[in-house]
Amino acid sequence: MGNIFAYDFLTNAIMASILVSIACGIIGTYIVSKRIVFIAGGITHASFGGIGIGFFMAWNPLLTALGFSVIVAWIIQYLSKKSQIREDSVIATMWSLGMALGILFIYLTPGYTPNLMSYLFGSLLTVSNADLWLMLGITFALFLFFVFFMRAIIFITFDQDFAFTKTKHVNLFNYLLITFTALVIVISIRVVGIILVLSLLTIPQNIANIYFTDFRQIMISSVAISLLGTIGGLAISFALNVPSGATIIITLVVLFILAKLSDSLITLISKKKQLKLN
Repeated sequence: MGNIFAYDFLTNAIMASILVSIACGIIGTYIVSKRIVFIAGGITHASFGGIGIGFFMAWNPLLTALGFSVIVAWIIQYLSKKSQIREDSVIATMWSLGMALGILFIYLTPGYTPNLMSYLFGSLLTVSNADLWLMLGITFALFLFFVFFMRAIIFITFDQDFAFTKTKHVNLFNYLLITFTALVIVISIRVVGIILVLSLLTIPQNIANIYFTDFRQIMISSVAISLLGTIGGLAISFALNVPSGATIIITLVVLFILAKLSDSLITLISKKKQLKLN
């Protein structure tokens, strides 16, 4: 482990893991608590369209994916509330459209066919300084947003009708939250890729939910668990020379299994104590 900090690309990978863990821990708690995992999945896969546009236009694919994902998120938010179309139909349509546009634009891109593995499955070791600054900016903005508006966010997450009695800006908050969801999804692509990013937004939160029920406690615990999973997964992938994105997700799944087993064991011991007392 001491050799890790001797390389700039590994230092960048560690910094990216920390920033993405914080961002996913925060917004993932909202996504899981609000039960909009399917919406997050739609935005995730639709972001491939932005990556395809980036390659075709010879622009930074991550930046075009950011813009495209935010637009998709706004469309899903608007159509699911304002039209007669079912929300799941809107999500499935945008999901398919984004993937189709990505494939089409990459096919039309002149010259060599780009290597998409780093975008589909993540490539922490290719994180640049520019990527880090982008991650830092989005993570910092997200952190400040939740610090200043935590109370309103909790109202909107669990009881939107009640939230309308407390603030007139519920719709604005919904659009801001879906925007942050899209932004965090895209910056997480560098860490675990489009295929696996949804796991980073849900597994730590489900682990935290085993032990906690308070929104703030779940959020803080999710950040800690995400950090453990990403840094631990990165270390394992470095030691075994295997893909980092997949290793991070496997590490988180192992943590989830261990958490469930420990919870079951604690419950079993508690029941046995109760039987003895009776």
